[in-house]
Amino acid sequence: MTRLVTLAAAFALLASAAPTAAQDAAQRRQWNAPAAPFRIVGNVYYVGTAGLSSFLIADPKGLVVIDGGLPESAPLIVANIRRLGFRLRDIRFLLNNHSHVDHAGGLAALRRASGAPLVASLGDSADLIAGRTIGRSDLSGFPPVRPARTIRDGAAITVGKTRLVAHLTPGHTNGATSWSLHTSEGGKPIDVLFLSSLSVAGRPLVTRPHGGGPARDTVAVAQFRNTFRTLATMRADVVLSYHAELFDLAGKRRAQRAGNALAFVDPAELPRQVASARAAFEHALAAQRRSPQS
Repeated sequence: MTRLVTLAAAFALLASAAPTAAQDAAQRRQWNAPAAPFRIVGNVYYVGTAGLSSFLIADPKGLVVIDGGLPESAPLIVANIRRLGFRLRDIRFLLNNHSHVDHAGGLAALRRASGAPLVASLGDSADLIAGRTIGRSDLSGFPPVRPARTIRDGAAITVGKTRLVAHLTPGHTNGATSWSLHTSEGGKPIDVLFLSSLSVAGRPLVTRPHGGGPARDTVAVAQFRNTFRTLATMRADVVLSYHAELFDLAGKRRAQRAGNALAFVDPAELPRQVASARAAFEHALAAQRRSPQS
């Protein structure tokens, strides 16, 4: 029960803590505090900051990096990749989970540093090219970056024997994308899911016609509900999220360092995250429907 309460609290916090233009600088500094890189499981490594995840997947034929954090996160991610002994020139693809400043902000710098092409969903490509979340004047912008390729649901990125599959899980943004990967640890097969953000984060869920009238649901409502249904049919041994508190990064890392090689393995994590996210979404939807300002 404690873990459920903690997870629900994390979703509630993120729902009200979108990366706005007026965001407290202290929050950005906290998110962007340096963190030591490490191997999570199989060929998956953590190269992000203390609060914002960036993941590296290593294959003998090359590397894949998912997410760039804030614009100011890019130098820390580069340093972590090098600290693990990997070379930027071996990065074959950059991927993104969604087009907000705290996850897409460092992508332009990482692309310049590595020369690797960016792969993103069609739904988020316009935001990435514009360097802002289109239609959200309340959110901070970021250095624009143009995807070299757009990806559809179920399509795969392959490097050597490593295959990452895209799962479109919109709601948080129009093109929010989760990625799945099969790896192994100590001979044990491991299914990893890089789960895109599921919080509302201030996104309008209802609108009212000019001149009055009943509230109408925006497209985001159907997106979230379809995403929750999709995720309910999936399973994963390891769930990795893009805000550290959402998958208890610190606690699992402590257990790993204490000798538990499978500290990040928890098949109950995905249904737990989906249940908490769905509850937070329904709460936000009800609140917006009640609000006369929606």
